[in-house]
Amino acid sequence: MRTWLGVMIALAMPAALHAQARECRIPERIAAPRAESAPPGERRIAPVTNYVLALSWSPEFCRTRRGSSQHRLQCGGIAGGGAGRFGFVLHGLWPETDGPRWPQWCRPVRPLPRQLVREHLCTTPSVQLIQHEWAKHGSCAMRNPRGYLRAGSIMYRAFRYPDMNALSRRSLTVGQFAGAFAAANPGVSPDMLRVQTNGRGWLSEVRVCLARNFRPRRCPSYQRGAADRERIRIWRGRG
Repeated sequence: MRTWLGVMIALAMPAALHAQARECRIPERIAAPRAESAPPGERRIAPVTNYVLALSWSPEFCRTRRGSSQHRLQCGGIAGGGAGRFGFVLHGLWPETDGPRWPQWCRPVRPLPRQLVREHLCTTPSVQLIQHEWAKHGSCAMRNPRGYLRAGSIMYRAFRYPDMNALSRRSLTVGQFAGAFAAANPGVSPDMLRVQTNGRGWLSEVRVCLARNFRPRRCPSYQRGAADRERIRIWRGRG
C-alpha cells in the first residue's frame, strides 16, 4: 500500500510551484551560516511523538522587510539580489511531544555546510533560518541534518496550495480559509490545521499537525491558532 506521503507527493508534483516560488535563482555567493546555541533555560529534551509543518506566507513577512539586508534572499526579488518571489515558504518541521513542552535545542550542532544550505534555499530562502531550524528543532528530530532538511522539503512540496489570488479578494473567516486550504489537499481536514495571523488580522502562517509517520492528524487542543470565526486578510504584494 502506498503511504500517505507517497500519494501526496505524486499528487502535488504537477502543482509544486503553485503559490510558492514563481521563480527561484540562488545568487552565486551566499553567506555562511552562523552557529546557534540554546538560550539559557531553553533546552528541553522530550520524546518525539508527532510533528508540525510550519508554512509561512512570504508576502506578509516581506511587507515590512523589503529593504532589509538580513532578509534580501527572501524579500529582495531577483532584481534586488534575492532568490525570487515567493508565496508559501517552509518555516520548519518541528518535532512535538504529547503536550505543550515540545523538545528543542536537544544537542549542540555545528554550522551547516554551505552547499547543503544552498540546496534548500528555494524552499526556505534564508541561510540563517535554515541553520536555526536545524539547531533548535532538527537536533531533536534526527542525527543527520541532510535527512532532516530533506524531510521538511518533501513535506513542503507534497502540499497543494489554494488560489491565494482569489482568496485575497474575498471576505474570509479563518475557518473559511482553513477549509479552502484543506480542500486543496486530499486527506486533510480543517481540524488538522492551525492558522496564524498577526495583530492586524493578516495571514502569517499555516501549521499542519502531523503524526510520527508524517501523516496529517487532528491538532491537539494545546496547538493554538486564530479562532475560526475571526476575520482574516491575505496580503498579495510582492513576497
